[in-house]
Amino acid sequence: MTKAQIWTKDFLLNALVNFLVYLVYFLLMIIIAGYAVDNLQASLSEAGLAVGLFIVGALFARFFGGKSVELVGRQKMLYIGLTVYLIATLLYFKSTNLHFLFFVRFLHGVGFGLATVATGTIVANIIPGARRGEGISYYAMSSTLASAFGPFLGIYLNQQVSFNAILGICILLVVTCYIAAFLLKVPEAALTAAQLEDMKRFTLSNFVEFKALPISAIGAILGLCYSGIVGFIASYTREINLIEAGSFFFIVYSAAILISRPLTGRWFDLKGEGFVLYPSFVLFAIGLAILSLARQDFILLLAGMFIGLGFGTFLSSGQAVAIKSSPDHRMGLATSTFFAITDIGVGLGPFFLGLLVPFFGFRGLYMSMAGVALLAMGLYYLWCGKKAQPEKRFISCSH
Repeated sequence: MTKAQIWTKDFLLNALVNFLVYLVYFLLMIIIAGYAVDNLQASLSEAGLAVGLFIVGALFARFFGGKSVELVGRQKMLYIGLTVYLIATLLYFKSTNLHFLFFVRFLHGVGFGLATVATGTIVANIIPGARRGEGISYYAMSSTLASAFGPFLGIYLNQQVSFNAILGICILLVVTCYIAAFLLKVPEAALTAAQLEDMKRFTLSNFVEFKALPISAIGAILGLCYSGIVGFIASYTREINLIEAGSFFFIVYSAAILISRPLTGRWFDLKGEGFVLYPSFVLFAIGLAILSLARQDFILLLAGMFIGLGFGTFLSSGQAVAIKSSPDHRMGLATSTFFAITDIGVGLGPFFLGLLVPFFGFRGLYMSMAGVALLAMGLYYLWCGKKAQPEKRFISCSH
């Protein structure tokens, strides 16, 4: 039997948009805390809040975007998200005080949330159902690449050019998203009258896919652990005199995901979610523990490899778990629920972890987060793992 195709023109265009949106996100996230401290006299906790408010805005948008994406239209939602994203990027030029920066970060997150709900919903509907685990793993490589090049590019540009010049580059990237989105042919949902009427109701079930809540809550816990890395890795590597290696941390992190993801996606489809997810928790915890002990370049980069294999694998597999647990016409809502709740951990983490750093230090913080990652594995077993079953729409096609 001929396999249904994954690598279509629309798949690639959608992945390109997702890559560029994430690239801008990671590029600015890695430098915004330093900008707030150096230019706006923010404390470490306030700088963490500036980092995290972006994710809070994305959380807000994903709850409403997940409800509305099928009603508004997937492509129209993508255009709305990109427009808000562009406006917020332009407003950074006016961020001359901390409170306005907080507002801009929140608004930027809203644009990000709407755009990525749209791209996530689009890709779930253009990938053949029998290869959805594999297809989502490939698609998630777009955000993985961005997580590598974004921080690296941000650190490099921050050393070479002004903050305003970096914003100019971000604006060009968002404009490129518009061009790719215009060329994209988006399949829209064919809702029945009953489904349409149900989704218009202002009920909690139209903002949250309850079947996706267990895996999403676990995502929030792991997101909290990961937030300590994206929020403070630059400060940590400066403290331990590994700045140069720190600039390559996310390159190694992403390379580990890119190499492993084609395998983990297929294993998810063929062997079930537990075969992939249990090792991801352990690898993430090992990576955090190694990070807390790093004193040489090699050890720091080794931590990046383990963290990529762990947290990176969880993100794509967790999204697939959320989607497979939901009805087909609620895939967008399941996607938004998973990422929105995961983003709670990533978004609020830098603020709360920033309060703990003076007491535990960065090393103690990362070692503690390793324990939290193992706790998340236990919760996965209790909430999801015991009842996890392969689903036909994920395994019905031979690989």
